[in-house]
Amino acid sequence: MVPTPERHTAAYRLAEAIDNSAAGLPQRPRQLLLGYSGGLDSSVLLHLIAQMPGFQTRAIHVHHGLQSQADAWAQHCQQQCQRLGVPLIIEHVQVQATGDGPEAAARRARHAAFARHMHAGDCLLLAHHLDDQAETFLMRALRGAGPDGLAAMRPWRAFPPGLLWRPLLAASREQILAYAQENGIAWIDDPSNQDAHFERNWLRQEIMPRLRARLPDAASKLAQAARLQTEASALLQADDAAILGTAAQAPVLALATLRALPPARAARVFRHWSTQQGWPPLPARAIDWLQAELAKPAGSRESELRWGNARVLRWRDALYPASEIAPLPDDFQTRWDGREPLRLPNGLCWQLEGSAIFDSPLYVGARGGGEKIRLPGRSHRHLLKHALQQRHIAPWLRRAWPLLSTPDGRVLAHGELHSAELEAWLEQHQARLLLQMPGEPPCPP
Repeated sequence: MVPTPERHTAAYRLAEAIDNSAAGLPQRPRQLLLGYSGGLDSSVLLHLIAQMPGFQTRAIHVHHGLQSQADAWAQHCQQQCQRLGVPLIIEHVQVQATGDGPEAAARRARHAAFARHMHAGDCLLLAHHLDDQAETFLMRALRGAGPDGLAAMRPWRAFPPGLLWRPLLAASREQILAYAQENGIAWIDDPSNQDAHFERNWLRQEIMPRLRARLPDAASKLAQAARLQTEASALLQADDAAILGTAAQAPVLALATLRALPPARAARVFRHWSTQQGWPPLPARAIDWLQAELAKPAGSRESELRWGNARVLRWRDALYPASEIAPLPDDFQTRWDGREPLRLPNGLCWQLEGSAIFDSPLYVGARGGGEKIRLPGRSHRHLLKHALQQRHIAPWLRRAWPLLSTPDGRVLAHGELHSAELEAWLEQHQARLLLQMPGEPPCPP
């Protein structure tokens, strides 16, 4: 990609590494967004990418505000991008620390900033290299990771709305430094990289030099082990996805299917399902919780698992991703004609689409118990409680869903459960009654 006749130069070696990496992409990207910290690695990648024909490249510098020199670093990045003719976005973020540490919090803030500036089909470039891969493999091994974790960083992966690509993952830090020196590249040295309090810095400064003293190719061997784990993980994940297709009916995961699997396989399917929900990696105690739930009878009482911002509820013989929707207040009641969306005290929202208003105002409130409903295809009314149970509506949803009724007390709907009378009215008026979860449009802000 970078024209040079001299095969022995660092430029040639890095260009070859990028070419080989690009060959593995699912499609050749055109619009590139380069994560540019101003450090050695991203400065070299910026210099390389700026010379490559056929790409439209932008760079983004995330200003964390965590160092006193942060403004000067942003100015340096602006100057380098101007010199190379690459547009630069400077994005200020606030790092909100959580239980997984400041490094993870800063990474989340960066990735959120990257995603905000990507368009459909864009490719985010990050400058991780072979030595980073070796360090990541060691970090995860020391945390007791399995094949998925030991696969470490992939050369590319989905990063909605596009791809994340690490084109230098097969190149060493030594090669990157040689390129910077050959081309007179200026870069920033972040003093926090010298703080051995952080696990990666400790590995980089104290452990990797000792490994290289005994085994000069230690980094490449560790990176090779990560590649092998990637291959093993891909095979396992394909099987996980196939099993999950029979065990889950979005977003519910049936315990009966997991119970028939070997414990290790059941744990993998649980992890796969958890990843689909967009949750953080499962802690070790989550697998202990799962095994305990699998050992219980199908009709066991509710159980709950929380970690980070994730929450799983076991009800009957299935697992549900639970939202923090509060029950409706017992004394809540209001009149609604359907003209405007109805925002409820617990954040749910009812919206009538396709018809201006109901024939007459209806009442909306919380369940009181003992209500009856006539369902579509039925000639008699049944207890609402039994109808909800037969449809496996989870208890926390029953407590949160609103009740829609006529002035004389006939139940027309409870959340997403509609009566025969309401269904007939909606069909006649070519309308729909939609229940929106908190934050979903078209609920008013």
